[in-house]
Order: sequence, then C-alpha cells, then structure tokens
Amino acid sequence: MARTASLTVDSLFNGRVILRQPKEGYRFSLDAILLAGLTRVEAGDRVMDLGTGCGVVAIVFAHRGQARQIVGLELQEELAGLARWNVAENGLENHVKIDAMDYRRVSAHYPSGSFDLLVANPPYRRLQAGRMNPHGQKARARHEITGSVREVFAAARHLLPVGGRVALIYPAVRLVHLVVSAEEHGFAPKELTMIHSDPSGTGRLVHVECRKGGGEELKVKPPFFIYDEKGAHTHEMQQLYEERLPPSRG
Repeated sequence: MARTASLTVDSLFNGRVILRQPKEGYRFSLDAILLAGLTRVEAGDRVMDLGTGCGVVAIVFAHRGQARQIVGLELQEELAGLARWNVAENGLENHVKIDAMDYRRVSAHYPSGSFDLLVANPPYRRLQAGRMNPHGQKARARHEITGSVREVFAAARHLLPVGGRVALIYPAVRLVHLVVSAEEHGFAPKELTMIHSDPSGTGRLVHVECRKGGGEELKVKPPFFIYDEKGAHTHEMQQLYEERLPPSRG
C-alpha cells in the first residue's frame, strides 16, 4: 500500500465510513456517489464492482446492508491494497472481498453466472480524445487504456445469468455507444436516468441499468439534478450522502 504521507483520509455519512485514497493519484468522484446511490440493489444480490478503486461503491453497499455478497475487482495493485485497507477499517471484511485482477480475465477466475448485479464507472474517454492525464492511475481510470464499456459488458456476459443486471454511470454524449455495446453482448437497456448539473443545464451523465436477455422496453425515470438554482446540493443529491437507502424515483 502507498505510504501514509501520500494518502488522505476522507469520510462519508458523517464520518461513519472512512476512506483512505491517494493524495495525488486517482480519487473517487461524484460519479461513484451517483452509482452507489442510484443503483437498485436487492437484499439477495451477489454484486460485482468492476474497477473498484479505493472500494467506495462496494463499501457503501455493504455499509447500507445491501446485497449478500460483494466483490470488488481492481487492476491496479496499489489501489486494490488500499481498498482492502478501507474494507477492514470499516469492519466489512465479512461482507466485501477485493481481488486485484484485470476484469477482462474474469472468465478464468469466476464461474459463469455467479453474480446477479454488476456495477461500474468504466473509463469513458477514447484514447485519441482529449489530453491524456500524466498520472498513470488517473489515465487508466479515465481513458480506455486497460478497459472500456464494451469490455465491461463482455465481463458481464460471463458473470451474469439471463436476467442479471448491469448498472453504469456514463457520459450522456456517449449514450449511443453504451447502448450499442450493451446490445452487442446480449444486454438491453431497461432503466435510464439523465443526470443534470442543475435545472437549467443539459444532461451531463446517465445512470443506465441493462438486463441480460431483456426486451426492448425502456423506462425513462425523472431527471436527477445535482445542484439547485442557488448552487446547493438538491435534496435528492443530499440523500445520497446520508446514511440511508436512496429514494425511490418512480
């Protein structure tokens, strides 16, 4: 694990969840809070978190008492070690397992159909698009260097049975690419929430739930706003930071 001096100690839920993460490397963002808060998790779900980073999404699910099994995969050894530390620090070793491995190799390590729900914030910037971050951790997390949304769905095709679900946060401008990737691997989008920075802004992100072997019907949920007209977090966004299950959104 990284030296203590290179880490920060952050918290969620008024200090009830403690998270160490790199001071200069890849740090979890609002995307992780949105993914953990907007994803529907059933009590009996076996959950796989691809690209778990410091373990934030898996830890939030476990802290809230969601799911019966949670596994986080992280390719970068340093981050995987940090995620294990965070799991132990929060007393969740019996609920969350962290594996350091490439999710493109899951078929060699996990039986087919061994999970019910897969969640991910996949890298969303094409290699040729935009400036590459000079920090290796950040570059691998944001650019399609060691994974892409297509490879997320390829992993999900192996890990999930028919009827299994994939939940993702992804840029709204690449929604078509996400849908095409899902359909190429036998998944159909079933629920979609457009995420706006504020009521006057265009949709910036999407939260999409896809189902393996699902039909063509798509439920479009009410839009989700992060900030209100005054620049403060909306009530719905604030709920995602509080120690309770996310609200039902229709």
